[in-house]
Amino acid sequence: MNANDTTSAGLLEQLRRQSTDPGRRILFTGATIVTMDPELGILHDSDLLVEGDAIAAIGPDLATEAAAGAVVVDASGTILAPGFVDTHRHAWEAQLRRIMPDVDDLGGYVMTTLAGHATVYRPEDMYIGTKLAALTALDSGITTMLDFSHNSRTREHSDAAIEALRDTGIRGVHASMGPHFGNWDRQWPADLTRLKDQYFSGDDQLLTLRLATLATDEIAGPALAYGPELARTAADLGIGVSVDAVFGKASSEAVLSWAEHGILGPDVTLIHATGLTPEAWKAMGESGTTVALAPTSDAQIGLETAIPAVDEALAVGIRPGLSIDVEVALASDLFTQMRALLAIQRMRAVNAAYDTGGDLSRITTHDVLDFATLQGARTNGLGEVTGSLTPGKKADLLVVQAEDLNNMPLNDPIGTLVLGSDARNISAVLVDGRPRKWNGEVLDVNLPALRAEVNASRTYVLDTPAG
Repeated sequence: MNANDTTSAGLLEQLRRQSTDPGRRILFTGATIVTMDPELGILHDSDLLVEGDAIAAIGPDLATEAAAGAVVVDASGTILAPGFVDTHRHAWEAQLRRIMPDVDDLGGYVMTTLAGHATVYRPEDMYIGTKLAALTALDSGITTMLDFSHNSRTREHSDAAIEALRDTGIRGVHASMGPHFGNWDRQWPADLTRLKDQYFSGDDQLLTLRLATLATDEIAGPALAYGPELARTAADLGIGVSVDAVFGKASSEAVLSWAEHGILGPDVTLIHATGLTPEAWKAMGESGTTVALAPTSDAQIGLETAIPAVDEALAVGIRPGLSIDVEVALASDLFTQMRALLAIQRMRAVNAAYDTGGDLSRITTHDVLDFATLQGARTNGLGEVTGSLTPGKKADLLVVQAEDLNNMPLNDPIGTLVLGSDARNISAVLVDGRPRKWNGEVLDVNLPALRAEVNASRTYVLDTPAG
């Protein structure tokens, strides 16, 4: 958006006035459009028409009768791109951000956060943490976030997490799981039926539901481990499954067991997938199971091999999604995940071929942007809904300033998005065709009030002895 449009209170007011109109139209003109649709590719000096909550058309010179009545936004000097998709974040932890930036291993995280701080969370703490995570996601261009909500101690804890997603206007996936440690009502997984009926009964809404579970019983016992019983629960409800802590020998054996039981497939997402055996990967590829990589989590915390398993996934035909994981120790944005994965994989490729004359197989900036958008949506079960700027899909999109100091001049739009940009360059974010960020600021946030709530919740959680 050019300077006049991004700072125009009048333009934003026009968008707000029509926000409840199902036939509302927004026409972005003169942009470089990175569609991430394999058929459409990159369009230069082109327009994008939003009608209602969906993308109606993309191409040059759309200012025709079809766009009559649209609010026109001059998008020259910008890149339009799909909103990013986070496939796995423990959003409730957000008020504990960077509390342990130098965590040594998974055990240190588990005992401090899950066996300690998590046990004292009230429903209001779930709400505040999840709301903070979702608003931060929107600020950094993430329009869809899967909240792996594994602290559902009571019905009220689950309700609070869902209501936080709803109140921010993000496209949210609530993946519900009981807690690892401490006292809880043991209402999960039976409470999933109530949650679906109460919050997820519509076929066309911003929020969707998944069952969250663990790969094995090593950390928290058999009740939380994926298997035929939990697979049956998800199938009966018609929801997908997200499986965390998938790494190492025990998880490899579990994957093969799931394959034997026929409970792998496109509706199942395996998270991390580090240190798995070739046999496990073969079963995953043959079943069409999806994978959510957490590049900085694997490398920084040191999960199993500590190497994000992108090569293993691609070798069996799986194009993974990307995720943040835990903000207690990691960055909050997908720019970081894309860059970390790109650097790690290319380093490994060159290192493997160094002084041997072997073939190099390096991923590209297009690959990691694909993982962060289209493949992330597919991994979350929303591939037909979002993830690319395709006519008919929901209007979840970013307006990125290509002429800012750190981006100019615009030479390669995908390279600019992946290697040059960050949250400050995102001047606007639309979710479902509605602005959630405009003129560089997330909308409808009382920042002083939010800050007070976050700090009060953080103080309570840290000062209360583990239960």
